[in-house]
Parts: sequence; structure tokens; C-alpha cells
Amino acid sequence: MSKTPDKENIYDIIYEVVRSVPKGRVTSYGAVAAAIGAKSGARLVGYAMNHCAGVKPKVPAHRVVNRNGMLTGKHHFSPPEKMEQLLKKEGIEVKDDKVVNFSKVFWDPVKELL
Repeated sequence: MSKTPDKENIYDIIYEVVRSVPKGRVTSYGAVAAAIGAKSGARLVGYAMNHCAGVKPKVPAHRVVNRNGMLTGKHHFSPPEKMEQLLKKEGIEVKDDKVVNFSKVFWDPVKELL
């Protein structure tokens, strides 16, 4: 019988994938979920991002956006504008809470971590 990973273990796996996202690139909740074998687990990835403050080494949660490039997680940053500020600092253009040229800066962990 296989052991089901507990929340902390699955979060650690998610955090490792997110730490792999290069500066100046973004990924999506669904892409991270697919990379860990939980294709319909985008919401789980969102929960993990909401709980990563203070995790060591740091998790660049600002690099995870929704499948359309929207900064849907910005309300979990303090202040909410911080997500956009961090992305802009890395050279990612954001307009109206959406990553500009999303397809160009999108990083797919399924392809990149093979």
C-alpha cells in the first residue's frame, strides 16, 4: 500500500518546482500542478503559494500566475502591489494585473524539467 503524501510534503514538491522558475519568466498554477502529476491540482498549487511566506529557501510565488497571465494571487502579497513590483523588477511587463506577452515569458515546468 502506498503512502499518500501529507500536505507539507506535497507543498515541498510544489515549492521545488516554483524555485526552478527562472528570473524574468512566469509559470501558471496549472503548469506546476501538471509537473507534479496533479493535472487538476491548480487550486492546490494556489494554496501552497498562499502558505509559502517564511519558507526557506525562499519561494518566488510572484512568478506563478493564472493560465491567462493574470496576477490572481496578488491579494496574498503585502501590499497587493508587491507581486507586480517583483515581476517588473525582473523585467516582466505587467498591465492591468496581467503579464504582457504572457506566451513569450511563460515557463513550462513539464517541458523544462525533463
